[in-house]
Amino acid sequence: MKITKRIAALTLILLTSLYFLTGCTPDVIDRAAGLLDDLSGTAAYQDTAQDKTPGTAQESCEDGETKTLRIIGTSDLHGKFFPWDYALDEENSSGSLAQLSSAIKEFRTEDTLLFDAGDTIQDNYADIFIGDEDVHPMIQGMNAMNYDVWVTGNHEYNFGLDITKKTIADFGGRALVGNVYDEAGKPLSDGYTIISKNGVRVAVIGMVTPAITRWDAANLAGCTVTDALEETRKILEKIKGQYDVLIGVFHMGINRDFNMPNSGVTDILNACPEFDLMISSHEHQLIPSEYINDVLVVQNKNMAQTMAVVDLTLEKDGDGWEVKNRSAESVEIAGFAPDPEITDLLEKYDAKAREDARKVVGRLEGGPLAPENEIAEIPTAQIEDTAFIDLINKVQMHYSGAKVSSAALFSSYANLYPGDIRKCDVSLIYKYSNSLYKLKMTGAQLKKYMEWSAKYYNTYQDGDLTISFNPDMRIYLYDMFEGVNYEINVANKPGHRIENLTWPDGTPVKDEEEFEIAVNNYRADSFLLSPDGLYKGEALPEVLETDIRGDIGGIRELIADYIVNEKGGIITPECNYNWKITGNDWDPALHEKAVKELSEGKLTISSSEDGRTLNVRAVRVEDL
Repeated sequence: MKITKRIAALTLILLTSLYFLTGCTPDVIDRAAGLLDDLSGTAAYQDTAQDKTPGTAQESCEDGETKTLRIIGTSDLHGKFFPWDYALDEENSSGSLAQLSSAIKEFRTEDTLLFDAGDTIQDNYADIFIGDEDVHPMIQGMNAMNYDVWVTGNHEYNFGLDITKKTIADFGGRALVGNVYDEAGKPLSDGYTIISKNGVRVAVIGMVTPAITRWDAANLAGCTVTDALEETRKILEKIKGQYDVLIGVFHMGINRDFNMPNSGVTDILNACPEFDLMISSHEHQLIPSEYINDVLVVQNKNMAQTMAVVDLTLEKDGDGWEVKNRSAESVEIAGFAPDPEITDLLEKYDAKAREDARKVVGRLEGGPLAPENEIAEIPTAQIEDTAFIDLINKVQMHYSGAKVSSAALFSSYANLYPGDIRKCDVSLIYKYSNSLYKLKMTGAQLKKYMEWSAKYYNTYQDGDLTISFNPDMRIYLYDMFEGVNYEINVANKPGHRIENLTWPDGTPVKDEEEFEIAVNNYRADSFLLSPDGLYKGEALPEVLETDIRGDIGGIRELIADYIVNEKGGIITPECNYNWKITGNDWDPALHEKAVKELSEGKLTISSSEDGRTLNVRAVRVEDL
């Protein structure tokens, strides 16, 4: 039945009268007011959600009385719906949606709200369900778990806007994304919602990092991604006086992406101290409890390894509630058994993923693609050329026809050993669902790109006995190049390390000459082609072709196709050793001693504070 504005207004008047005559609860009035706003077109973002938990009727409270509101926050689940790593084809119970469900049931109270901050449908082989008519298994599971709010992460934009919109539509709670507008200028979803939970009005604002325009520029063509801080301020002005508790669920890390203003929650909270709680995400860094500008901030590890449990103590204050105390803890999920309700629901998807992952696409003969590590925590594939990286670059050059190619190692432990190559093994070679681009660039542009990549290494100092890595450069940022020969002198400062850059025939690569280079879409869009990227203020490389051989798929699918159709199903390790590290002028005998003491456990390799970068400090002579 269509309800007119006049009827809604009369309803509001009647309900207000009921409040004074009978004590009808204020949240009912709020709901009617929200309905009136929706009908009058003044609440583009507004939604007053209904309490989903049985038995939570509004109680009569006097000033000074208290209650506790619990918030459970998850994020960066990355396709981990079962405790299984499909790329490795082995159990991994460090976390999963099924285990999260058990943990949530244990910690959920009548006054609990459940939020997720995105990066949900990609990784752990969940990509095979993209585009299915069925609701994605991750979203099915979250719907069964009665999530109240879900915010899109950057990886929700990897597969085209139609998939993003379908995922938003399939989610059973409130999907929020306050700073993305489609080609028609329409918001993908609301930027906020107001939930009445046992009489407490909880406003939730959701935003995604604006850096999606750099990672998924092609998928967002024609769309507008606006400033998250500006959108947040608009919403705060709009909902002023309509909430008791204000929570942000932002798919943003603590820090900025690519130094883009307002792409990290620190920028947001320094400008907007009104928030009581911020659920940050994206960085995969565990933050059990931290305050930024007196706002409580929490963040989870990835792959459902942790969940945040936040308790807000509220005190009755007139017609509303005031937050008096905030506490948070991080719950490790590894100790929880999978919830049968979720495993039964998603069993067929687990079976499909395992079956698909085990399909044999070829065979590796003659040895592993990367040699064994001399030092366990320092991957050989990061300090010398290997057949592993050469295979990726060969595939990219083959399908693009480019003269040069660049590729990164996505996992410190990735390797392939002799035997059958299953489909899941190709995911070990190439983890992400990147597509292939072909660009035209100059020799000067290439050298600048290579110098940036070479910042991955810490500068060698006299007394160092091992190569170490820059904690500010993640492993996926270090590209290795094929089609040219070069040396990386780690004794030099960053920006002055690439030496003896030549073509395979030995002729120098000249600054002014032009050629084609094959790169993945992530590196192209986020860094090489962005006006704020590597060539800021300079001419950008020219885009010649995107989504190369998209009929086959992304780079991962091209690798499988190459093995089957170009190599006849059989590959052997092939490495041309076209690059090497120089400048590490250590004493060979002392280096061997360091290797021995490391293997014996007398020495250890240091990791970054967040644990995401191994080997951030060199072993030195004085450590022996």
